Amino acid sequence: MTFKKKIKSHYQNLLSEKINELRFMISDLAQDAQNDAKGSAGDKHETALSMMHLEQEKLNQKLAEIIAQKNVVDKIDADAIHTKVALGSLVHTNEMLFYVSTALPKIQLENKMIIAVSPQSPLGSQLLGKSVGDVIAINTNRFQIKTIQ
Repeated sequence: MTFKKKIKSHYQNLLSEKINELRFMISDLAQDAQNDAKGSAGDKHETALSMMHLEQEKLNQKLAEIIAQKNVVDKIDADAIHTKVALGSLVHTNEMLFYVSTALPKIQLENKMIIAVSPQSPLGSQLLGKSVGDVIAINTNRFQIKTIQ
């Protein structure tokens, strides 16, 4: 398995785990709300139910965001060879490794730190379309592209 495929697989697993956790939490909240509805009445009960529904809505929104992120990662062709930075590129710079996909947590694989960046982020938008040898500047940092996979 290539390094780029390992990165994609790692992020797919990470996102799948988050999706499962959120689905469990949403299910748990729904179960609690259903149980509370059976045996209580009054203002405090209504407030508690409203709070549970608000929490459930927040979790559903987060779930939708993570599913959208997973869909982006799933669509990336890890076998694609890029001469210019595009979605799915693994960009080696003089300082860091960037995986152009969606905004995700940093990971460490094979003693290398990988930063997943969204093409819509300031860094991602500067990387898009760049070639080996190009330099981009973010704040006070300057990154020279060494290789693109």
